[in-house]
Amino acid sequence: MTTTTAPLDACTERMHGLVDELRRVVGRALPPELTVRLVAAALAPHLGSPDLLTPAQQEGDPERYRQHLLHAESDGSLSVAALVWLPGQHTSIHDHVSWCATGVHRGEESERRYLLVPDGRTGRLVATEDVVNRQGEVCGFTPPGDIHRVANTGPGTAISLHVYGADLARLGSSVRRVYQHPVEG
Repeated sequence: MTTTTAPLDACTERMHGLVDELRRVVGRALPPELTVRLVAAALAPHLGSPDLLTPAQQEGDPERYRQHLLHAESDGSLSVAALVWLPGQHTSIHDHVSWCATGVHRGEESERRYLLVPDGRTGRLVATEDVVNRQGEVCGFTPPGDIHRVANTGPGTAISLHVYGADLARLGSSVRRVYQHPVEG
């Protein structure tokens, strides 16, 4: 993953408004499961709007998917990132440090979800669900149990917005742990 950081003053007016909405939701200090649902609901009306991201915030990287960090609250309560995926790009199998709500701004993303099953003294990953998230769709998760791999399996660029309950400016990434790919038969 390649990361770029855009100060909020380099963001669009619509993004400023979205960040204000997200601050109000996250500031309510509700349980994470409810926060994710409310953040996703706030995010959904903005997806697909041509004035949400600047052209620079929609640029990909030919080598790997790119994360544009759009905003991080100084108190660590939330971060907003745009992830840009060129065709065929994907994440590793991973989980996260915090809750997250995501929405597809353009294109579609394929997601494979996993469950870590105890297997003697270790564990093994078992694929549990394949999901395709299309433009305008939102979803979210709260750790634990958020192990997945995301990919752009479509023919064009995919862009998604991710809102995390963590300070990505400090952490650099929302990934807590990377898992070895399971042998699938």
